[in-house]
Amino acid sequence: MKSIWKVMLAVGCLSLIFGCGTTPSRQSNSDTATHSLPSLQVKGTFLTNTNGDTVQLEGVSYGWHHFWPRFYNASSVAYLVHDWGAEVLRASMGVDLDTACYVHNPDLGIECITRVADAAIENGVYVIIDWHSHNLRLEEAKAFFTQMATRYRGVPNIIYEIFNEPVEDTWEQVKAYSVEVIRTIRAIEPDALILVGSPHWDQDIHLAADNPITGYDNLMYTLHFYANTHGQWLRDRADYALSKGLPIFVSECAGMEASGDGPLNPEEWNRWLHWMRQRSISWAAWSLSDKDETCSMCYPSASSEGGWADADLKEWGRMVRDELKASRQ
Repeated sequence: MKSIWKVMLAVGCLSLIFGCGTTPSRQSNSDTATHSLPSLQVKGTFLTNTNGDTVQLEGVSYGWHHFWPRFYNASSVAYLVHDWGAEVLRASMGVDLDTACYVHNPDLGIECITRVADAAIENGVYVIIDWHSHNLRLEEAKAFFTQMATRYRGVPNIIYEIFNEPVEDTWEQVKAYSVEVIRTIRAIEPDALILVGSPHWDQDIHLAADNPITGYDNLMYTLHFYANTHGQWLRDRADYALSKGLPIFVSECAGMEASGDGPLNPEEWNRWLHWMRQRSISWAAWSLSDKDETCSMCYPSASSEGGWADADLKEWGRMVRDELKASRQ
């Protein structure tokens, strides 16, 4: 499998806090057979693969499946991979937001998520199967991830995100829930990367660092940021978590306010990009959707299958596309 080596902004050891890591590699998007995609392994705070490379994955998160099912198709996946250069895609299954969500219409949820996951496998990239909820729903989550782990057992492309964004739940509650879901997945799939949420929209990463889950390997903890709301204070908090040895994956991020609306802040977005590159932290930008808001990358004119012209993309969509394309160089 080919690797496109990215130049780190800092060479060698980042600091005594973060330790030494190898230069992160980008996964080939064009000529990689499905069976040869390396498995992902967590080593310290770094994401690595079975080739021995430190990996920083960069990509796109689909919006809530039940609001924008039109984008959940193989053609949009292929376009994001081969035109934009996405190395990871996030299939966001809305769990309990309205009557079309998973708990009320599980067939639609399974159809959308597996369509994107299957296409990601076919196109040789990683895919996050995201339990996109703000509430603890343990039994439903265990049933869902049992089905997903059974379907994709042994497939190296699959990453499981077991709780999108806890809001009011304490870390103790989130930890107990996460252990149960991890145990469920590991009974079927012993090796896949699992992403664990933290309280208050994945910003209380320091709480997880002080009391991490033990007894299971290949876990990372999710951090979410919106650059016009979250600045240096959240990076400092994440640096504290890294200094404690907690591995971080930014499974959702964007350049505007945390509401998903309001003005973009390109300067702060670039500070976040710099920070993630220095620490080899993977990220997925929110979101592939066409809502009338800043964080939806597309206008309603955009085709469901990709092939988007500049006029079909909002400024945020163009920013993400251009960043992914530039990273391939």
